[in-house]
Amino acid sequence: MRFTSIFAAVVFSALFALPGDVYSQSAEKPVTGDWLLFHSLSDPEQLNPLTSNDAAASEVLGYIFESLLTLDPRTLELKPMIAESRPTISKDKLIYTFKIRRDVHFQDGRPVTGEDVLFSIKAIKCPLVDAPFLRVYYNSVVDAQLLDPYTIRFVTKEPYFLNESVLGEISVLPRHYYDPDNLLKNVGVRDLLQDPSRLADNVKRFAEGFNKSYSRNPMGSGPYRFGGWKTGQEVELVRDPNYWGQGKAGIDQPHLDRFRFRIINDLDAALVRLKSGELDAMELTPIQHVRGTSSERFKSQFQKLEYYSPSYSYIGWNNSSQIFSDKRVRQAMTYFTNRQQMAKTILFGLGQVIDGPIYFFRPEYDKGLYSYPYDPKKALALLQEAGWRDSDGDGVVDKVIDGKRVPLRFEIKFNSGNTVRKSVALTLQDELKKHGIAATVRELDWTIFLDDVKNHKFDAVILGWSMPIREPDEFQVWHSSQAANKGSNHISYKNGRVDKILEDYRREFDAKKRIELYREFQRILNDEQPYTFLFARKSVAAVQRRFRGVEVLPGGIRPLEWWAPPSAQKYSSRVTAN
Repeated sequence: MRFTSIFAAVVFSALFALPGDVYSQSAEKPVTGDWLLFHSLSDPEQLNPLTSNDAAASEVLGYIFESLLTLDPRTLELKPMIAESRPTISKDKLIYTFKIRRDVHFQDGRPVTGEDVLFSIKAIKCPLVDAPFLRVYYNSVVDAQLLDPYTIRFVTKEPYFLNESVLGEISVLPRHYYDPDNLLKNVGVRDLLQDPSRLADNVKRFAEGFNKSYSRNPMGSGPYRFGGWKTGQEVELVRDPNYWGQGKAGIDQPHLDRFRFRIINDLDAALVRLKSGELDAMELTPIQHVRGTSSERFKSQFQKLEYYSPSYSYIGWNNSSQIFSDKRVRQAMTYFTNRQQMAKTILFGLGQVIDGPIYFFRPEYDKGLYSYPYDPKKALALLQEAGWRDSDGDGVVDKVIDGKRVPLRFEIKFNSGNTVRKSVALTLQDELKKHGIAATVRELDWTIFLDDVKNHKFDAVILGWSMPIREPDEFQVWHSSQAANKGSNHISYKNGRVDKILEDYRREFDAKKRIELYREFQRILNDEQPYTFLFARKSVAAVQRRFRGVEVLPGGIRPLEWWAPPSAQKYSSRVTAN
């Protein structure tokens, strides 16, 4: 799962498309050429393929790096990419053996071999690499060995029902580029499982260099090369004319010469630039969809695509704070939050209120969860029960904690440029003020905001999670172990029963039993309200009509498949082989 800033970039992904949503299908043969200019609300946090964890970075890196396996965009079935086939799996589901294609090469022409795959899992498993949110999915991996230069065997300590997909999804990094001194050459995966303080000096040197030196210069085997990054202006990708998969059956073919992610942190300004032709695609805010893009002229130039994306928005309460450590206070905050009205007025109906972290189209989602209504009286009763009342007559409720009177004052943080989150924060602030609760709001640049989130420097945050297109695994976000070392449990939620459920779920191969476990998990969260779950949005994207191949697939909208006929191409650029 990755942080999503919502409108941070045109990150097109949808678990289930709306019926019949197919656009610009054409019997013409795709050709190469032209550029695609995306809108991005902010710069990526950084572009290290393992340590980045925001949606804007994920969108860029997805065109640069490839994995052993991938999901078929139409069937959502695992299929080979860098691997020759799906792995051989031992009967006890502890050993996974992959054979690597011999025709794959990186963007500098060097061949991809088992050495690169082995290096990639070592980098993930290295506890000094700043990737706790990624490493959690590989907890069961205890060893990896090369059987020959193109065959790798992964050994796990326990069954994990997602092992095939998570092992297959390893982004294969060029060892010669990311570890030029081969510092991990004589280090085994088992060596990386010990206390970080006991790791060899060469491992520490590798991790230090990897964390610091590769945030703006990615290089992989994918169809697009990194072209450049002008901070606050643009990130550019260039089609690799030497791409190894060119013309090969079963490998997606790139058509557009360049992808440019243009960074505009004002959504109204972005829409103006879309209409003027300086952008080709952007995700519209609800008000832009309803009021700013309905003219016949706009419709003649752009198609609008509506689809639900596998993501949700929430207000996260710092569960370790003296205010929000009490679940009654968190419950009260949800009762104060008029979620249905927000979905109606802020999202203009383009969203559905949710009550848990599981995507509502999936069978694991518990439709019987209690949906907290807007009920200020119930909220005030809970606060009084928890000991909060205005004891000094200053208009703000307070409580004596550890011998000191503490007023119910806190700050809500969110990322700048996000009009939806700003509206949620201001609406809740106004509501709380009516009831003697002093909430302030702070709008921060995306990278500064994420740094505060990762370091638990907040009272409350408004954020979102994007979710992969597969069965959920909520360990990354909700297990207590992930509250440390900048893990994704940034609200410091800790519950022993939830930990046990998340651990048992990973080892359970019976889908029905997994559903039962996650129903219990959702009921616990529903009672404890560590988040105030807000809504899942219906995304609306505007795309210039000169592009062909634009369709809503079961796995989302894939710009990789878009192309423009010669007569409609707007930009000409020569992409030459090196």
